Order: sequence, then C-alpha cells, then structure tokens
Amino acid sequence: MAFKSSGRGRILVTGANGQVGWELLRTLRLLGEVVPVTRSPETQTSAGKSLVMDYADPDSIRAVIRSVGPKVIINAAAHTQVDKAESEVEAAMQVNAIAPGVMAEEARRMGAAFIHYSTDYVFAGDGVAAWTESDPTGPLGVYGRSKLAGEQAIAASGASAAILRTSWVYGVHGHNFVKTMLRLGTERESLSVVADQIGAPTSARAIADTTAALLAGCRGHAAEVLAEKGGVFHFCCGGETSWYNFAIEIFEQARMCGHELAVQTVKPIATEDYPTPARRPKNSRMSCALLKDRFGLALPEWKAGLAESFPALYQNWKAAAQGIKGPHFNLPVPAAKSASTTV
Repeated sequence: MAFKSSGRGRILVTGANGQVGWELLRTLRLLGEVVPVTRSPETQTSAGKSLVMDYADPDSIRAVIRSVGPKVIINAAAHTQVDKAESEVEAAMQVNAIAPGVMAEEARRMGAAFIHYSTDYVFAGDGVAAWTESDPTGPLGVYGRSKLAGEQAIAASGASAAILRTSWVYGVHGHNFVKTMLRLGTERESLSVVADQIGAPTSARAIADTTAALLAGCRGHAAEVLAEKGGVFHFCCGGETSWYNFAIEIFEQARMCGHELAVQTVKPIATEDYPTPARRPKNSRMSCALLKDRFGLALPEWKAGLAESFPALYQNWKAAAQGIKGPHFNLPVPAAKSASTTV
C-alpha cells in the first residue's frame, strides 16, 4: 500500500481494534497521520481502514512498518488472555516477546520512536509495597514471562523507546472486567469477587490520553526525546483497590446511569477460592513517580478514570447486549484532550 504525504508525521498504531488501540486512534488524531494496524482481517476503524499485520510473522511486521515509514510506532497489540497463555506458550511468546523486538528493531533502523505497553504481571506480586521500575521482576506465569521477554527484546534493540507498564486495563471497546461485572450484575442476585489482589484499575482512555500527552510534550522530536529520557515507566491510574471493591464501584456507576441491577449481594473471597490456570499477582501496586519526575505526567486516580469512561463504556456494553452489531466506535465519546503538537 502506497502512502501519500500529508505533511504530518505518521503514527503507526498496532492492535488498533483493541481496548487501548481503539482509544489511541481518537486521542492521537491531533498529533499526526494515524495509521491503524490490526492482525486480521482489514477492519474499519475511526481512523479509516486498517492495514493487516501478522504479529507472529516478522516478515509481515517489517513489511507493514516499511510501507508506512512512521515517525512513531505505538504497539498496543498483545496476547492478553492470561489463562489461555498457559497452554498457548508459543503464541504468547510470538506476539508479546518476538513481535515487539522486531518492531523496535525497525524503529531503530528508520529513526522512529517506539512506545510499547507492558504489565504489572512482570512482578511476582508478593509484599505490599508499590513496585518501582528498579525492583527485580519475577513473573508467575507465561503471560508475565512473555511480556518481560518483550521488554528485554526492546531494550536490546537500541530503539528510542518508552516501555509503559500498566495494570487492570478496561475500556469502552473490547472485553474486560467492567463489562463482565455489568453482565453478571444484571443476571445474578449474588456474586463472589476476589478481594485479596490489590492494584489500580486503569482505563484505556487514560492510557491513550497520557500517551498522547507524552508525545505532544516531545514537540515533534519523539525519537530524540526518548533516546535521552526513555526506558521503562509505570503507567497506571492512581490509588489502589481490590477486584471486590472495583466491582462495588462499577455497580455504583451503573446505578448512576439508571441501570437496573439484579445483584443484591457481593461477597469478598480469597484468591485461593477462585482457582485459575494462571497464577495472579496479589500485589499489583506500582509507583508512577518516575513518569511524573521525567515527563511531568500522571494518570488520574482510578475512581476518576472509571467515572470518566463509564458512560461511553456503558452505552457500548448495552448496545452489544441488545444485539446491535458493531463497529461501536461511532458511539459518543469525549473529544481528545491531547495538545495539538504534530510529531
């Protein structure tokens, strides 16, 4: 596919039909010519039809990136099914480890900036203190190991990169804990939710807005800025909570939207009472002080992030529940907050 110059730097976004990618298409539009990429098939997005990239095929990755010639590559693609990763080791490693390394190599080759999203699952999840970027990693399962391997491959590439570790992601688009709670809270009178895993629910909207702010702050020199100031950063909403208390807040937001819930009782349970194929970290607290210190940026508190995202998320979930076929990217969403500085 040949691209005509628009006079603005191109921003290639992989995983454009995922939770974070969908929001990035909205918030990056003020910064450059956004080129959406999906795994398959070609998809209509809010930024136009996507290009198709096979994240398991390095040749496909290189071909798409070279055809676009971006100034910034943002990798929002990932194998995020934590339990399935335990039995899909090769697939998880291809998408979460090998693919980011290839993208980073291409970014370095063409002098582009590279932004990649990682996870709290790179940590063992013990203790109660918030993890910092310098703390030792120790993933508990395949998903965490594959994401850590991706971080290492990016670092080895020599690319001008920012690796952004986030946690407990939910968004308007796609499947997530918030939508699961809405469904279960509508269907059942009683629920049990894990209460001893602690972290920060982070909205895809907050991730996208803050990513755009980071790029806007580079003032058209993202590769140069990240060469000097890049690295690994914790990138999640402020505060902390449990899955149990997160569910309680979701139901409160639903009631504020006028949604009639069936659920009457929500019972807190221990991790051991809800066994899963993959072990989850109990402590997913992460300090984002380095992000604030180096870029002057902070994501909102988790309750504020949920309140901001919830109306559009609820509309999207309700449309899907009523059988209204997608794409749902035309549902009302607030305008992008990012500054209009081109890349």
